[in-house]
Amino acid sequence: MGITVTQQAADHINRHIQKRGKGLGLRLGVRTTGCSGMAYKVEYVDEPMVEDNIFEQLGVKVYIDRKSLPFLEGIQLDYARDGLNEGFRFVNPNEKASCGCGESFTV
Repeated sequence: MGITVTQQAADHINRHIQKRGKGLGLRLGVRTTGCSGMAYKVEYVDEPMVEDNIFEQLGVKVYIDRKSLPFLEGIQLDYARDGLNEGFRFVNPNEKASCGCGESFTV
């Protein structure tokens, strides 16, 4: 099934890597936290890990570790600006519910 990266997300990732002066792509994962149980974690990758699954789309690489992949399979990674707020947005078909603040989710 894989993942989908929108053009806006790809453009943001490429700009940020260029600004950093290094980087291979973006690592997307999940961690246990929050009132709903899980939260997304995002970080830039300078060196891949052995357990990474690598998805390449629109010229960017997204790294997802084996433990996170079942929770992220089929996710769409987007980047949006809304007024003064901007950031990555996740459209996850595995997500059953999210908390009121939008910081955590459950599958």
